Amino acid sequence: MSRIGRKPVELPAGVTVTATKGRLNVKGPKGALDCKIADGITFQQEGNIVTTLRSSDAPRFRSYHGLMRALLNNMVIGVTAGFEKKLEIIGVGYKAEKKGNAVVFNLGYSHPIQFPFPDGITVDVDGGTKITVKGINKEHVGQAAAIIRGFRPPDRYKGKGVRYQGEYVRIKAGKTGQ
Repeated sequence: MSRIGRKPVELPAGVTVTATKGRLNVKGPKGALDCKIADGITFQQEGNIVTTLRSSDAPRFRSYHGLMRALLNNMVIGVTAGFEKKLEIIGVGYKAEKKGNAVVFNLGYSHPIQFPFPDGITVDVDGGTKITVKGINKEHVGQAAAIIRGFRPPDRYKGKGVRYQGEYVRIKAGKTGQ
């Protein structure tokens, strides 16, 4: 049996979970999230504890058991505390600034890059070089942060670019002259 799928999910106060018609809905103080339930997976709620159950030990159902429990746990964390990813911009003249519902990046290209952030995602810029992506959906927060990092990934020779906070970039040695 899946070790992750077996672990129960504890619901904090103010969070409700409903599973109807193949959809899992989670509502909390920060908002509501829903996702599709995989076939053969059911949820059983007893008080403030939710457990994930599978219909049989077939490989298809076993593969979804831990996944559905992890998705439920991420949705519960999202509607109570939310998720955030922090990025850093490193490089002379590289900067970002928030303009309305978008962030404008100057990353050494001949043109600025404008990134309108999706619904449910907020982006904060601190000092022009520190970016914080926040939201209740872990998948959307991670995707928005990956898109921003993709505008100028860290350079292997000088380390310039956009990177996650705390990300280690191994700097390669340049050419050696004669």
